[in-house]
Amino acid sequence: MRKAFALACSLAAGLALASVPAAATTLAFDCLTGNLAGDCAIGEAQLSVEVTDQGGGVVRFHFRNAGPEASSISEVYFDDGSLLVLSAVIDGPGVDFEPDANPPDLPGGELAVPPFQVTQGFLAEAQPSPAMNGVGPSQWVMIEFTLQGGQTFADVLSELGSGALRIGIHVIAFDSDGGESFINVPEPGVGALLTVAFVALAAQRRRRA
Repeated sequence: MRKAFALACSLAAGLALASVPAAATTLAFDCLTGNLAGDCAIGEAQLSVEVTDQGGGVVRFHFRNAGPEASSISEVYFDDGSLLVLSAVIDGPGVDFEPDANPPDLPGGELAVPPFQVTQGFLAEAQPSPAMNGVGPSQWVMIEFTLQGGQTFADVLSELGSGALRIGIHVIAFDSDGGESFINVPEPGVGALLTVAFVALAAQRRRRA
């Protein structure tokens, strides 16, 4: 409990010092398809997504491939949540992503519990050739969404923690020539912890007023 409170205070302090982004959390991925154990291990070790509040009702998902093993994120998918519309795709060096994707569903998504169902319009893919234009070692891509009216960044974190919002990625170009699908690892308690931080920040601002 003391550690959680200390972390919440640290987050609150960070929020007070930073203008944009106001808050962020990083999620790992679990292998869903399990075609090759070695490829699954590479993906789980190298792939992550940082979820950031950009302010103004915009949430950014920053996908990274830490490397060094060969692999490339070729498609990104989202399942439900408080998001309203995919508003921007920001490519890192050597990456070329655009909204929409083929296939339109996460490969192997039916293996998730419950099955992964892509929300209409909530997907993006690397342009041909995806092995070259996807997110390879040491590369990244950012996807931004505008929230529905009345929804907040804390709602997004809460839904990521509960599994109401899930993120799926399809990864190719392993040395094995295989491909695997991954979904984010839910982080229960992240939303509640950030709520504590937001409350602490609000109290600090009231004292300054």
